[in-house]
Amino acid sequence: MAPKKGSKTAKKAVPTKAPTKADPLFPSRPRSFNVGGAIRPAGRDLSRFVRWPKYVRIQRQRVVLYQRLKVPPSINQFTKAIGKNEAASVFNLLNKYRPETAAAKKQRIKETAAAVAAGKEAPAKVPHQIKFGLKHVTTLIEEKKAQLVLIACDVDPIELVLWLPALCRKMDVPFLIVKDKARLGTLVHQKTAAAVCLTGVNKEDESQLKIFRDLGIEKFNKNNELVRKWGGGIMGLKTQAKLDKRAKAIAAEEAKKAASLRA
Repeated sequence: MAPKKGSKTAKKAVPTKAPTKADPLFPSRPRSFNVGGAIRPAGRDLSRFVRWPKYVRIQRQRVVLYQRLKVPPSINQFTKAIGKNEAASVFNLLNKYRPETAAAKKQRIKETAAAVAAGKEAPAKVPHQIKFGLKHVTTLIEEKKAQLVLIACDVDPIELVLWLPALCRKMDVPFLIVKDKARLGTLVHQKTAAAVCLTGVNKEDESQLKIFRDLGIEKFNKNNELVRKWGGGIMGLKTQAKLDKRAKAIAAEEAKKAASLRA
């Protein structure tokens, strides 16, 4: 039955709960279930549980594969780059012969054109500078014009420079394998460079260039071990432990056989 007009329906009163007092014996400790939150064991590194980006996983897997698989000498030689101090000395020399930038070249051409138009003598061109570009460097090596060649150790794909050390050895051109392609690229105003070379230096730097040429001949050109030594073949810790255990068991068995034969 519908309520009559003008009649007021009584509203039910909702009972309110009295605020509970915190128990001093059992205080409330809300927990965070995010990575590194409340469930993290004290002092434990959780980085191995992180889902790393794909490029990070690929480069880590590549490093492990290079350790596990047997690497041929022609590829393994790129892991034998020159040391930090030697590299610093080489790059200090090469910094003096950096090629001119596009803006500097444009300015030089403009000045040369203005000098020729005015009937004056054109300004002299920079005599010695770093040569770069894989095809250009290859041509200079084949013509035996290159005095010193620098090859990056981390070129990808490696096939781009895999044959370059063999060519340098055949043409008797000293070469050095250095870290890394980005550092070589900085010398020639590029992001990266696979190989660079010097065709000559000023008179005051000839003695320093000779030192680096001798270093390249000794460490790379005439280093027979570098051409013969394979890389990789390093097993993981679990496999190494298993092989050690097996070797000990075999040795113990041989010792027992030897003792039984003596008796």
